[in-house]
Amino acid sequence: MNHNAVRFNMNTKSILKVKSLTGKRILLRVDFNVTMKGKKVLDDARLLASIPTIEYLIKQKAKVILLSHLGRPEGVDSSLSLVPVAKRLETLLKKNINILDINILKKYVKDIEKYFEYASKEIGKMKNGQIFMLENVRFLSGESKNDELVSKQLASLGDVFVLDGFAVAHRASSSVVGISKYLPTYSGLLLEKEIIGLSRVMKEPKHPFILVMGGIKMETKLPVIKNLVGKVDNVLIGGGIASTCFKSMGYDVGDSLVDNDYIDEARKISIHKKIIKPIDVVVGIKDGKIYRVVRIENKPHTICKKGEAIFDVGPGTVRLYSTYIKKAETLVWNGNMGYAEQKPYDMATISIARLVASRSKGKAYGVIGGGETLQAMSATGMSEYVDLISTGGGAMLEFLSGKKLPGVAVVAK
Repeated sequence: MNHNAVRFNMNTKSILKVKSLTGKRILLRVDFNVTMKGKKVLDDARLLASIPTIEYLIKQKAKVILLSHLGRPEGVDSSLSLVPVAKRLETLLKKNINILDINILKKYVKDIEKYFEYASKEIGKMKNGQIFMLENVRFLSGESKNDELVSKQLASLGDVFVLDGFAVAHRASSSVVGISKYLPTYSGLLLEKEIIGLSRVMKEPKHPFILVMGGIKMETKLPVIKNLVGKVDNVLIGGGIASTCFKSMGYDVGDSLVDNDYIDEARKISIHKKIIKPIDVVVGIKDGKIYRVVRIENKPHTICKKGEAIFDVGPGTVRLYSTYIKKAETLVWNGNMGYAEQKPYDMATISIARLVASRSKGKAYGVIGGGETLQAMSATGMSEYVDLISTGGGAMLEFLSGKKLPGVAVVAK
């Protein structure tokens, strides 16, 4: 069965449902908060993800005004300008993009109404099918706090608001939800795809439903485990989550990365029958020059000594987890199994990535999310075989934990 043939109507107000967009000024909130090195975009996955929406609007002869943030600037910071992002997007789209001069913003930083007057004049020169980009919206004081003046001024530049950045859908900021108070609001193709895909996992998962959770932040992972444990068949854990669980059960984990604030919570999930823990781990030093595999016994024991840490799950665990993944009908993965930035501690993460990809698209409905998880999948060259690659790690986790995302709410019917 081709899972992609199944469409779930989650009642989003899709931009596809608007009959005429010709000549309309479309404020398109994307998430181009990409990894940069100097003035070079290192990873253009988020740019590529929103291209279908941009191209659709161009084809409809709309005037496309792009809004995005980059980094966490304090005031107007030239090092976080969107100019390099606009140039990379020009190359990908093969289309010219005008971006508002950062010096204009510097000039009017304390009088944003004048800044928006200038922006409005520039946008007024646009022809149908052209693209314009505002500078980093986080340069605007109050934008991240959903300041009403910023929201109104942004809204004054457009006729229609389209939210396409799922990665910012959990932020109640001016450029995500504030504009929606003043303009007709719709979901872009990317946002709609992510809402439909994640809603499918939440509401109509096929079984066996396997959740793979790694990484280090118990604060963001625990709510997902708690919310989905009643729906899934099993949860396979790794990374700092597993180390924290072992410590909560009385094992000596040496200098392993653990979240001491969640020891009590970790103890509760550790004894849950659906939670599958590693049966062996790779212990060593951070640079990977000295390491060994330690089997986990049923009774608490010393896994690693002081000066050592757990840096990965072991080969026996990968084999065990593969038996669950290979039988899955629904697969969700977020978080690395170990310290994957350092060889040989990337072995389990890469193995899990290959297993998830090989089981997805047809056999199971596969969803992955989170920056490190996406990088691991990209390293295997198998990203195309995953049904849904969520562009928003934090937003995906909040969605799966059952929270109502502000950005999803504004495009809901």
